[in-house]
Amino acid sequence: MKMLQHIPAWIRNKYLLTALVFGVWLCFFDDQDIITTHFKHKAELHKLEASRDHYLGQIEETKKELEQLKSDPATLEKYAREKFWMKRDNEDLYILPEPTPNKQ
Repeated sequence: MKMLQHIPAWIRNKYLLTALVFGVWLCFFDDQDIITTHFKHKAELHKLEASRDHYLGQIEETKKELEQLKSDPATLEKYAREKFWMKRDNEDLYILPEPTPNKQ
């Protein structure tokens, strides 16, 4: 009983204790806690930034390829033949399937 008298009144306040316990619960133990959610969002941000960098690199490569296609007719013809299997009027086109490795 004497120990309770030495504790300041504002610490013995049941509303303050309840709010403190609730705050600790929200920060550390809840499913939507602040700490874990922060780390998850930070990891997702890093993944999205890496994805953005990858796609920006692909955009740059595509722009370079487009400039080559616009400036060089031989490159345009090669691209049309390889990607779209186009041919000239007097040619025959044979498409061979890619060999698949044998699974044993």
